[in-house]
Formats: sequence, C-alpha cells, structure tokens
Amino acid sequence: MNKKIKYSEVGDNYDTKDPIKILAQTAAEKTGKNLKKHGFDEMSDSRGESAYVWRQGDIYMAAVAEQLGTKNLVADETRKITGKTYYDIIGHDTIGTIINDLVTVGAQPLVLHAYWAIENNDWLADEKRMTDLISGWKSACDLAGCSWGGGETPTLKGIINPRTVALGGSCVGIINNKKRLISDKGLISGDRILFLKSTGINANGLSLARAIGKKLPEGYGTKLKSGQIYGEAILQKTNIYAKLIQNLLDSEIDIHYISNVTGHGLRKVMRARTELRYVIEKTFEPHELFDFIQTEAGLTDYEMYDEFNMGQDYAIFLPKEDIQKAQEIVRENGFESLDAGYVEDGERQVIIKPKNVIFKGDSLKVRL
Repeated sequence: MNKKIKYSEVGDNYDTKDPIKILAQTAAEKTGKNLKKHGFDEMSDSRGESAYVWRQGDIYMAAVAEQLGTKNLVADETRKITGKTYYDIIGHDTIGTIINDLVTVGAQPLVLHAYWAIENNDWLADEKRMTDLISGWKSACDLAGCSWGGGETPTLKGIINPRTVALGGSCVGIINNKKRLISDKGLISGDRILFLKSTGINANGLSLARAIGKKLPEGYGTKLKSGQIYGEAILQKTNIYAKLIQNLLDSEIDIHYISNVTGHGLRKVMRARTELRYVIEKTFEPHELFDFIQTEAGLTDYEMYDEFNMGQDYAIFLPKEDIQKAQEIVRENGFESLDAGYVEDGERQVIIKPKNVIFKGDSLKVRL
C-alpha cells in the first residue's frame, strides 16, 4: 500500500499561510487612504480578491501580482527524458497565472511586467531554453491582449537554487465601463455556477505532483493509461481567459462573480465573503493525471478536491437565463463549460454532491 503523501507536508500548509494573508490584508487596508492623496479611491471590496481595484476618474483600474510556482522543475526533469525544454509552456503558464487572476474582476489586461529571479547568470546561458521561454511569454501576452512592458531579472545568490529560476510578474488592467466591474456584491441566491474545463493541473499542487514523480521507479517518464508520460501530463498549457471574459461582457452576459479555482481547490468556489451555500450538482470528469495522483498519493476525494482544480478552472456565477448564451460563447472561444450547480441561501459552504464532499466556510479564510 502506498504511503499517503499530504500536500501540507510537501508544499503549502494553508493553516500557516492563510492567517498571514489576513494579517497582511489588515495592515494593507490601512494604506488605502494614501490613494486619496492622489485623487483616487480604492474599491475596498477588492481586498483579498484575485485582483485589487481602484477608481480613477470615470474608469476602474486593476492590478495583480502572481507567480508560477514549481512547474518549471517538472519541465527540467522531463527534458532529461524527451530532450524538449518545455519552457514555451512554462512562459505561457506564468502569464496564465497572472492574467486569469486579473480578469476575474472584469479587467482587460494592459501592461504586464516580468520577474525572473536567478542565482547567477549561468542559468541564462541555455540558448534553447531562453528562446523558448521568451517565445512562450510573448505569445501568451498576445493571447491575453496585453503589452509586455519589461521586468526585472535579479541575481539572488544564496536565495535561489543555481539550477532553477523563480518566475512571476504583475499586470495592470482597465475596466472601461463601470458596469463591467465584477465583485462579490453582485452574487445572489439563485445564481447558476458555470464551470470552465481545465487542461489539467495548471500551476497548483505541483509540490505534491513532484513528490510523486520522485518516488516513481520511472520518474516523470512513467506512462499513464493513455500512454502519455507523467511529466508531459503535468506540463499541459493552462487556458488563458482574458478574451473570453471580454467577449462574455460584450455580449451582455450578466456575470455576477468569478472565482479562479487555484490553490485551495474547489474550496475557492466560496471565495466571496457573502454568506451563501454553493451546491455543485456535477463536475467535469477529472483528467487521468488526477486519478493517477490520487492513487499514488493515497488521498481521499475530499483531499483531492481540497487541493486541486480536478477539471474545473473557473467558477462563473450568472443568472439562469444567461447560461445557454454564455455556454455558446464559451464554445465559440474554444473552451468547454458545464452548468454545474447553483447558489442558495444558507451556511457558507461548498457541497460537491457527486463526491459527497462538503467544505465548510471556516476552512477558507483568505479575506477580511
């Protein structure tokens, strides 16, 4: 029998991190008054959301900072097997983590800045890897419709592992029409929950996936049932939803709220502060990668849906009458969606009926 591998033991321990997030938000909230000195007002509802929003005259602006995590370490190991660098995917996915947070508030990405931290300049000497990284980064910016404005490449000797790079960045976006601002104030009982289908693990839960890779006899070269090797199953490109969200808004779809299903798994469905219950009636069939991870790690359904997206990228909340039209637009944009459940009055929790899993409100404390 496989020894259970817990995410809290190999990656993030949310019980430790989440209280620090609240502490930081409490301190940050007190700095909001500084915007007023420049004639702007913060949207206090955006504190603790995926992106921070402020009013600038007749428009809203939004900003976010994000990072990739450790997915590039999987690319490095899988390269030893196939010879491919995969850094075009790594560049793309770093942009995806940034942009998909920004657009949850209805923002259109404008300018993105890169942050590539290295131990020394030797890491930059691999021409093929750097060409792929820059190519993937640039094409993802084009896909998101934003300008790559520049960035920072610090050499952090003694902090960064000399064989790796820490990839992240920030992005500023604009909400031209105030009616397009999306916040949890719009969320109401009776809303439907529209899931967008993920391509796989994205950038979350990688520490656990890597721990499994280390203990497999054939490592990242281990074949799944489909014949795809474990490393390449992890290295699937993340969907980028910037243009889709704008197309939905252009078509007057009444989006009440969006939750990006990243860290914390499907608990993130209840990211809004509102005291509501989220009932999931059906979910996408998880990619075989998730089944493989669950078996190898010896985890329960509760633990898997607690950490991974399990096939669900975004939870978009909207009125029932907009569901059919929204799904048509999602399909036209090349993505898949699922009319998955509904919101109702009640104790704040997520109920995943097909899996008999319930996440209570006190298990997700990432906002003031």
